[in-house]
Amino acid sequence: MSPVLACCLLLAALLFFGVPVAFSLAIAGVVGLFMIGGWDSVIGILQTTTLSSVSSYELVAVPMFILMAEFVILSGIANGLFEAAALWVGRVRGGLAMATALAGAGFGAISGSSTASAATLASTSLPAMLRQGYDPKLASGVVAISGTLAMLIPPSVALVLFGVIADISVGKLLIAGVIPGVIVTLAILLTVYVIVVVDKKAAPVAAAASWRVKLAVLKEMGPMLLLFGLITTCIYTGLSTPTEASAIGALGALLLAVRSPKFSRAGFVTACSRAMRTTCMILMIIVGAHIFGYFFTLTRTTHAIVAWVSALPLDPYTILAIILFGYIVLGCVMDQAAILILTVPVVLPVVKALGFDPVWFGVIVVVTAELGMVTPPVGLNVFVVSKTTGMPLGTVFHGIWPHVVAHILVLILLTVAPGLVTWLPSNMQ
Repeated sequence: MSPVLACCLLLAALLFFGVPVAFSLAIAGVVGLFMIGGWDSVIGILQTTTLSSVSSYELVAVPMFILMAEFVILSGIANGLFEAAALWVGRVRGGLAMATALAGAGFGAISGSSTASAATLASTSLPAMLRQGYDPKLASGVVAISGTLAMLIPPSVALVLFGVIADISVGKLLIAGVIPGVIVTLAILLTVYVIVVVDKKAAPVAAAASWRVKLAVLKEMGPMLLLFGLITTCIYTGLSTPTEASAIGALGALLLAVRSPKFSRAGFVTACSRAMRTTCMILMIIVGAHIFGYFFTLTRTTHAIVAWVSALPLDPYTILAIILFGYIVLGCVMDQAAILILTVPVVLPVVKALGFDPVWFGVIVVVTAELGMVTPPVGLNVFVVSKTTGMPLGTVFHGIWPHVVAHILVLILLTVAPGLVTWLPSNMQ
């Protein structure tokens, strides 16, 4: 058995038995390095990898965006976002479900954390929908899918990781996510509209609010819009790097939290602690992936894969579809950060050889990863919604399928019209 096949089987077995992704990658990589170079190879790489793999300046944006998400949760601003959106679209049938999508987009624009967004929406918008008589499948499904918007709408930890791993502009990736983020949000709104038109019992019509109330509630959205606009403008105009913008965002979110009545010293410590644990998890995955990646590099596995794919008698778009299907399958069983760190070094050279733009592909991968966050058997956002609300997993999974179909249609649209992704970053300063 070849060392590459043996280590891939070992990695699969470790993941199957529940060993954390970071340690699975590291163990499989160490075993592979030992098989091809002995202990000298293993020790030499371990001495340098732990520092070199996490010393990138751009990676500072990861803990900053995560901390920003925690401070936003601490501020309680998500409640105001949902209430404001509900007042503006509440009189439409299914208006609260649409408001959930809009609140998810707003929360994603200032958090960057999908699970944090899903948990917050589950505790705020889902009870409100159930009280008004919404079908639990519709209500839980729209909450789970709306949480994934944080992966795409900047700031996005997933796009930052992709940029660092692929060695392409993080700023261009973040800006490239803006238009697709809007399109995905509209797809969720349209899906809800179709569901309630087909089944009017799925959602009631709420009472309309006066224009005075609607305008007054916009004050709740002002700080969020200002923070999102500040981060995006700084990156787009070149006034700051994405790393500097992430620090500005974390500071802005802290100020929002401090002015909130919910702010407390204990809450502040908890937010920092959660951000630290999440960051350490991601950095450990990066270290493990680099150890495994060195093994792949020394065995020239990546070059062999590129040569093999290039020789296939298939259309480039067919190969792309196969790759994206693989991402959906991996998303069912692995964390999205781990998927990116493990696969991008292997897949990106193939994609470049097929003639696709790497910035465009980064956004496409993240949109595909959104599907992995909600598809069985491990859809992470589904489990977050279920655990937060006590809703049966089967109910949430049942409610998510219309949105999965809509996401696939969005992927097709972004593939046939790549300018929707590349236009904004191509005009950056």
